[in-house]
Amino acid sequence: MPALRRPLARITFVAATALAVNYLTWRILFSINWPDWYIAVPLLLAEIYSFVDSALFGLTMWRMRVRKGSPAPLPGVTVDVLVTCYDEPVAVVRRTVRHARAIRHPHRTYLLDDGASPGIERMAREEGVVNLARGADWRDKPRHAKAGNLNNALFETTGEFLLILDADQVADPRILDRTLGYFADPEVALVQTPQRFYNVPKADPLGSQAPLFYGPIQRGKDGWNAAFFCGSNAVLRREALMRLGVVGYVHDVRDATGRMLRTSGRMLRAARRRARAMDDSTVLDALEVVDGAVRRARGELRAGLTIHEVTTHFQSQLVHASRRLVRRDLRAIHRDLASLGPLPLEVDREGGIVIDERGLELLARRDWSPLAAIEGMRALVTALDVDRAGEAIPVMPVATISVTEDMATAMRLHAQGWRSVYHDEILAHGLAPEDLGSSLKQKLRWAQGSLQVLLRENPLAMPALSAGQRLMYLGTMLSYLQGFSAVVYMAAPALYLLFGIVPVRAYSTDFFWHLLPYLLASHLLLAVVGWGLPTWRGQQYSLALFPLWIQATVTSAADVFFGRRLSFTVTPKTRRAGRHVSLVAPQLAMIAVLGLAMVIGLFRLLTGQAADGLGTLVNVVWASYDLLILSVVIEALLYRGPGENVRPPLVVSDRPA
Repeated sequence: MPALRRPLARITFVAATALAVNYLTWRILFSINWPDWYIAVPLLLAEIYSFVDSALFGLTMWRMRVRKGSPAPLPGVTVDVLVTCYDEPVAVVRRTVRHARAIRHPHRTYLLDDGASPGIERMAREEGVVNLARGADWRDKPRHAKAGNLNNALFETTGEFLLILDADQVADPRILDRTLGYFADPEVALVQTPQRFYNVPKADPLGSQAPLFYGPIQRGKDGWNAAFFCGSNAVLRREALMRLGVVGYVHDVRDATGRMLRTSGRMLRAARRRARAMDDSTVLDALEVVDGAVRRARGELRAGLTIHEVTTHFQSQLVHASRRLVRRDLRAIHRDLASLGPLPLEVDREGGIVIDERGLELLARRDWSPLAAIEGMRALVTALDVDRAGEAIPVMPVATISVTEDMATAMRLHAQGWRSVYHDEILAHGLAPEDLGSSLKQKLRWAQGSLQVLLRENPLAMPALSAGQRLMYLGTMLSYLQGFSAVVYMAAPALYLLFGIVPVRAYSTDFFWHLLPYLLASHLLLAVVGWGLPTWRGQQYSLALFPLWIQATVTSAADVFFGRRLSFTVTPKTRRAGRHVSLVAPQLAMIAVLGLAMVIGLFRLLTGQAADGLGTLVNVVWASYDLLILSVVIEALLYRGPGENVRPPLVVSDRPA
């Protein structure tokens, strides 16, 4: 089957796409029930979204790449193993550190303790690893969560390659032997391996394992050179990250310079309006010089001149214009003073001249020139934050634009021309959340992070990404918008069964001839791609967590557009008490509504009150499928954890060395 999977996936993808286009064309032209537009139109939009999502999934599978074996590791290279940590239990981190030390390839192990825990610091000394906590430079500065922790470590370590591990990810001793060989290609910046959790039972009630993503999807992205960094169990080339940091620094400073010039342009326009009202040719001439300086600076910035050259030229023009206006204003001041006559002046004890309130009032009546505007522009240039004083370190190689630093960093690396590799071999095992609340927090952070990247650095607009890379990133980001379509898919059958509201003109033979082949082909594509993998749990959670996905969309948009900062929440590594019923209250309410709708619909059918028997049966089946999807939240609520004696399936001893 593995050898046949890609050609079969391509065939079924082409068939599913053709059938989807046929179905949606018919839906748009012939089936919309306009009297009930308030559900008919959202249902059509939800179906179009699902088609786009499925099409991007199919394109991912088009180049699914299966790497066989791994190249021989590079000899003589230096490697730093970075274990990120923030308030995790000492015993959990100790286990990770011991496995990190036991990695066979020569390396140095660093513990990146972002919680400044005395217990972690003591454990690091006991285990013989370097503990890197942030220094005083970070005090009262943005910390950027895990991204800031990694950026701090990049300037404290020296290895040519970096293996990044979360605090709970225990590494296989062979992890570097199996991944370093890919870096013989000087264009490879990243090698990502799967994440697998050892405390998850086979049923996976919380949907922690992601066999479809850490299998066919990442292999498909690998085929498009778009396999991305997943935050842990990955090896990165330091040179690539540092280049990324320098380019990001230059981009940020150039962006700040552009904002300064745009602000200067607004100040200039206001000053010119005032000068025209004054009908002062001297001022207008000086402002023309400033206008030319602004336009020249913008052109130099676009042409790629250095920030120093752009700002130096701009400042010199501002000084020239300012001097002309100062000379002009001095003459005007002399004329004004002469016209005012004797002012009530006094001399203080230090010999300074004091003007009383009447004199100040006389001077304040004067409408002074736009010189202040030019001086304000000079102040803007002088205050340009080339050193990025608001940050602890000016260069941030790991992206800080999102609560999940991994995807944004990978996308920037790809945009710079670097390559990535997905090595599909489990070389580390971690701890998954053991309660519903912790699991939902983790999934919310992933969704928020992806959507932040979409809103801040849309892959469709990012220069230098290939068309395939744009679509691969877009596919992952758009998948988190499915909460809205899920609501529609659950509301539509309930509205029909409860109130007879019909989103399509009729559940006719024509409707089924268009819909069923499309549905069968779409499910066949998923079956081919996920053959032998437990993908059903993922399908359930993709729809059942619709409130979470909607929350992620709203909060991410609020962060990007209105500055409502998102907090970075570390996933708890131990079970939290409670049943967390309130966290899934919307799903439980939807279960109740769908159950009631089915009872009423079947009652009407059995008593002959249903206007359309076939339509009733179709919507009962539809509602039953929705209930099957939503049943996963009940299973999650009842889950009590894996037990106390779950250990990673690796050979390194947990006993003190």
